[in-house]
Amino acid sequence: GCATAPAPLRGEFPAIDPVDGATHAGTFVRWGGTIAAVEPGAGHTCFQVVGRPLGADARPIDGDRTTGRFLACREGFYDPAVFAQGRELTVTGRIDGTEDREIGAYLYRHPRVDADRIYLWPERRDTVIYPPAYRPWYW
Repeated sequence: GCATAPAPLRGEFPAIDPVDGATHAGTFVRWGGTIAAVEPGAGHTCFQVVGRPLGADARPIDGDRTTGRFLACREGFYDPAVFAQGRELTVTGRIDGTEDREIGAYLYRHPRVDADRIYLWPERRDTVIYPPAYRPWYW
């Protein structure tokens, strides 16, 4: 079957990765990845995200490939117990500049997205496939 993005994530978006986002301020993007940190503030919540390529359904593709880190901030409180480190999310919004943050001892420039949509994906479940049972009797 065909994979389509959930309704809040549909639309046309430029092919800009977070690693190149600093030079595209004001551009409306759809980015996704794995939550590295959640920072509730006064009236808003920011997510630090390890960017991942998105599939046809706008869900981050599982794997070791990254498109660069980014920050996504939105008004309101998003509970860090639900939006936990390691969960996958996809956001849409406008690139609103950059913010320098340390990752360990490394100073990393994060493009910042003023998010209008935050979409938390259901956790992936491992699928176990059992081989067919051996049946020695053919009748």
